[in-house]
Amino acid sequence: MLSPKRNFSSDHAPIRECFELFDVKPLNYITGPLGSGKTRLAKRLAESLPDATYLGLGRLDNPAAFEALLEKDAALKARVEETMTWLIGDGARRCDALAALIAAFKSDDQKILVIDMVEEELDQATQEALMAYLRLTRLERPPLFLMTRSSSILDLGEVGDDESIIFCPANHSPPMFVAPYPGGPGREAVATCLAPPDVRARTAGMIAVRPCAA
Repeated sequence: MLSPKRNFSSDHAPIRECFELFDVKPLNYITGPLGSGKTRLAKRLAESLPDATYLGLGRLDNPAAFEALLEKDAALKARVEETMTWLIGDGARRCDALAALIAAFKSDDQKILVIDMVEEELDQATQEALMAYLRLTRLERPPLFLMTRSSSILDLGEVGDDESIIFCPANHSPPMFVAPYPGGPGREAVATCLAPPDVRARTAGMIAVRPCAA
């Protein structure tokens, strides 16, 4: 049993809440509304799981450094290119964000990966191609934890028995496992947190304004 702990503080003393992870599936999703503690949970999972690493949004920051890394490792570059070719043939768009993910999957240093917002900078077709690939190859690598709010990454109609959904509630109560089937506890709450990539792109820069009274 693995028990990553989420640490909270109050005005008086720290409060510790225990999230027990009994079974790690090949594919595991972390989702929830904005500000619900997804990133905190993801980082604690990466710290607590044996032989795991956290892949944050920093993977998108320096494409030139990433290219230099591939140039130094010809074998990794070949594996990345082979997988990219497969994904492009399945409808994906070639981009640095996708290449960075594939490089992490194909690294010689195979670890459990906990990935922050896996859909970042990937269009819908690329997300769908990526998920088809991850399902097809799920038993060929260590488990993945994918933080997401995209319905193209976490398609509730496609989640199988060897996948799990971890939901972080908006009220910061402990995370819960959610069954994907209709009527399952928590399923509707998960569904409200997910949206297609075009909807998320449209609302990414939205600002709420309260009009002044006339």
